[in-house]
Amino acid sequence: MKTYFNTNIQRWCAVGLLSTVLLTTSCKKSFLDVDPQGQQESEQFWKSQDDATKAVNGMYANLRTWNNTAFPALAIESVPSDEADKGSTATDATFFNLYDTFTVTSTEGSFLGFWTGQYQNINLTNQVLDNIPAITMDETLKARYLAEAKFIRAYSYFRLVRAFGGVPLRLTVPKDQTEYNIPRATKEEVYAQIEKDLDEAASVLPQAYGTNDIGRATKGAAIGLHAKVAMYQQKWSDALSLTNQVMTMGYSLFPDFEKGFRTQNKNNSESLFEVQCELLPGNKDASNSQYSQVQGVPGVVGGGGGWGFNVPSDALNAAFETGDPRRDATIIYRGETTPQGDKIPTTTPNPRYNQKSYVPFSMWVSGFNEGAQQNVKVLRFADILLINAEAANEMGNSSLALSSLNKVRARARGNQTGILPDVTTTDKTSLRTAIYKERQVELAMESDRYFDVIRQGRGAEVFGPKGWKAGKNEIWPVPDQEIERSGNLLTQNPGY
Repeated sequence: MKTYFNTNIQRWCAVGLLSTVLLTTSCKKSFLDVDPQGQQESEQFWKSQDDATKAVNGMYANLRTWNNTAFPALAIESVPSDEADKGSTATDATFFNLYDTFTVTSTEGSFLGFWTGQYQNINLTNQVLDNIPAITMDETLKARYLAEAKFIRAYSYFRLVRAFGGVPLRLTVPKDQTEYNIPRATKEEVYAQIEKDLDEAASVLPQAYGTNDIGRATKGAAIGLHAKVAMYQQKWSDALSLTNQVMTMGYSLFPDFEKGFRTQNKNNSESLFEVQCELLPGNKDASNSQYSQVQGVPGVVGGGGGWGFNVPSDALNAAFETGDPRRDATIIYRGETTPQGDKIPTTTPNPRYNQKSYVPFSMWVSGFNEGAQQNVKVLRFADILLINAEAANEMGNSSLALSSLNKVRARARGNQTGILPDVTTTDKTSLRTAIYKERQVELAMESDRYFDVIRQGRGAEVFGPKGWKAGKNEIWPVPDQEIERSGNLLTQNPGY
């Protein structure tokens, strides 16, 4: 039975064990195969290396849950942008429209879902960080587990600070009632902790893993995420230095842009970090990702499609240069046949769907979520190159900026000629515009566009026609339920 504490940051699971995302593992599928129903009394846990492994695996398992990858995440991180629309039918899940038109209030449930999902991640990492140090176990593995926890904590705080600004900074599990209710830290304090966690993680994490551990956080993931965090703070020297490091670590652009998103190419040479999702026969509870399902093509005869939300917009469809192969690799069109041979119905409610989250219909297994095996790409080498290009340009190094930018364009055009020519301008303003544009089309439908535009200072320009207002919509409101639970210790963001 789960025990919850009423706090200002989430309904904290009992310190002992660890919520329903944990806790029994088996040898069937490495660290992906976590039984979400397994539970264990706290006094019997945190005793052995096996307990430590179970707890760390549970952190990864929680990353693929509904609040982290489905409606709450899409409502806050994707649909409000100019690249995505609500999708589905006009009367289905109409709350998405409130985010798309910036008329949403602090009581809307997806705010609480997203907030809760991130703090559940943080709670699980804090339990690892609080308890594993006292376990007698292999010291090298112990250090690595703690580093993995710091990476995931940093990732969750990055999602929170982008969305809400300063948030409560919880770095340990609450020990008693005096520690349950804490105020918001400043945005600067949250970013400083993210950077600290990533620095400490990078100093320990390996560059690569053996077969059974592929998908865990690596040194490159920690350094790469730190580079992205630096970009958001306009710390251009740091962003440049960090991306330069990653560019020496053996990552490369996957040759075929479209195939890089297919399930058979998970965790490929371009991947720095992906949320690991899998369809595990005999373990439906662990095959719980709905990331692909909620975005899949509806109305597919025989199954394998999905619900049809978070669809590419008219603006995104028009954003690609003539002949750019990434448009067809990013967008599934009504009535088309996919490269994998799936015929898309001509009667679908929307003209376009997200091809990056698509899983071929033949891979669907009755009784399981459609697309349960599709990983969620968090950080790709293409993003690192574009961060490098932007930082180099801001630092006055147009030569390096052009080199990194044009590597991304060269991969996109492949062997085709006459399309996507190299960018040649050395004018800082023009090159900045070109880099912004490349981020838009390269990272389309990967939940980057919305916060990218805001941190570039272009929110009113790009989202203003949809209702976005400067001085308010740079961040979302703190969930009203959390303010109430805190006894009004938490403060609301301006304008809400």
